[in-house]
Amino acid sequence: MTMTAGTLRELHRIHQQLNDLRERLARGPKQIKAREGNVVRLEESLAKAKADAKAARVAADHKQLLLKTGETKIEDLRRKLNACGSNREYQALVEQIAADEMTNSVLSDEILDGFERVDDLQKLVVEAEQTLARGKEELSKAQHASQEQQGLMQADAKRLEGELKEAEMNLPADLRDAYDRVVKSKGSDAMAQVDGEFCGGCFKQITANMHNALAMHRAVFCLSCGRLLYLPEDRSPSRS
Repeated sequence: MTMTAGTLRELHRIHQQLNDLRERLARGPKQIKAREGNVVRLEESLAKAKADAKAARVAADHKQLLLKTGETKIEDLRRKLNACGSNREYQALVEQIAADEMTNSVLSDEILDGFERVDDLQKLVVEAEQTLARGKEELSKAQHASQEQQGLMQADAKRLEGELKEAEMNLPADLRDAYDRVVKSKGSDAMAQVDGEFCGGCFKQITANMHNALAMHRAVFCLSCGRLLYLPEDRSPSRS
């Protein structure tokens, strides 16, 4: 089974280009899926930010209601002062009013802090909305770009597959089974160019007999990695 190094060189080139295209074709959907996942996470972040802002607003409103109720209570207590029948009752009311005023003062401070927190959380909501919008825009752009690129790469892959079939027709019939096996096993790494005295795939040294066989256009497989070997173009002997 004799063949030229040029045939293997061409087959190797096509296999490598096809492999690169197929990897790029596979990466496209993965990248889209990753961006879709990012949008989902951003939507969850926005939902949480809105929920936090709403909870803070509800808490602040509830304290405002408590403050209003407390102020009403103090007004009632002040009215009762004028109707007191004893100093003891009067003093009890004064102490109650003081305690309620202290409670209301604390509530007022908490309400101010609460509304500041609401403002801060609302800013986070706006930021989350903007980040989500950017994420969706990036996803949309990536989807359009991927569709265009996928179409072009699929066309290139189809062309290369045609070239591969044509190049494989130059293989000797008695080599085809062994070639198919190594391609099935190693894919685009099924072949390797000889690098000096070494296999260009696994970098193990090849024998003098293997060199001689390559020089006589015979099929040679690396004894270490099993790749189909070929000589570099500047060392390929001319075939008579």
